[in-house]
Amino acid sequence: MEQLEGRVVVVTGGASGIGLGIAQAFAAAGARLVLADVHDARLAEAERALGGATDVVTQRVDVRDAAQVEALAERAYAAFGAVHVLCNNAGVACNGLVWQHSLADWDWVFDTNVRGTVNGLRAFVPRMLAQGEPGHVVNTASMLGLASSPLTGVYGASKQTVLAITETLRLDLEIVGAPIGVSALCPGPVRTNVGEEPGRPPVDAAHTRGIVATVNAALRDVVANGMDPREVGERVVDAVRAGRFWILPDPSLLANVDARMAGLRSDVGG
Repeated sequence: MEQLEGRVVVVTGGASGIGLGIAQAFAAAGARLVLADVHDARLAEAERALGGATDVVTQRVDVRDAAQVEALAERAYAAFGAVHVLCNNAGVACNGLVWQHSLADWDWVFDTNVRGTVNGLRAFVPRMLAQGEPGHVVNTASMLGLASSPLTGVYGASKQTVLAITETLRLDLEIVGAPIGVSALCPGPVRTNVGEEPGRPPVDAAHTRGIVATVNAALRDVVANGMDPREVGERVVDAVRAGRFWILPDPSLLANVDARMAGLRSDVGG
C-alpha cells in the first residue's frame, strides 16, 4: 500500500501512546483517521491535535465489547465508505509474579489485548474483504511476544497470543487470495502509559512489596526512557507501505530472541 493519501485508517487505543503515534504518522502521510479509545478526554484532545491535518472521526470504544467494536466499524464506513488500514492497538498491562495475579488481572489483560484484537478482526476484516481493495492489518504485539522477561507473565502471554493470531491471519488471507497485508508490531520500551492505565482490578498488597515493587519501579524507568511513540508510528507507516510483516522498532532486542532459540537448540540437541 504505497499510496496512503486519502486512505482510511482505524486505530484502536488511538488517543495516546503508540496509538496516537501511529495516528500522527498516518495523518502526516495524508490518510484519514478513525480513532477509538476508552478515554473520552484523550479522544477529544487527539481530535483537536490532529483535526487540522486531516479528516478525523473519533468514537469511545471499549474493545472488550464486541458490540462496541462492531458499532465502530459501522461508524467508520458511514463516515468514509471504506477502511483500508486497521490497527488493533488498544492494550493494557500489569506486572507481578505469575502465581500472585488474580483471575481478574488475567481477564482484564486478555479481554483487552486478545479479545480486543479478535473483535477488531471480526468487525473489520469481512468488510475490508468485501471492498475488494488493497488493505492492511497491523496488530500490536510486543517484543514480549517473542521472548519473556520476569514479572510480565500476564502481559507477555497475551502478546504471544496476539502474535500467534497475527501470523495465522497472514496465512489465512494468503490462502484465500485476499489483497490485504498483515504486520505484527513488536515494540520494546516505548514512552507510554500502558502500565499505568486506570481500570486494573484491585491489587492485593502482596503486589506492592518486595521484589515486585522494586522491579516495577525499574520497569517504569525503562518505559520513561523508551522510544518516542511517533517514531514507532513512522515504522508502522513504512511497513504498511512496503508490505512487511515484522515491525521491530528496536532490533537490538532480537538478542533476547536469539538467546531463547539458543536455549531451545541446546536443550533439544539441535
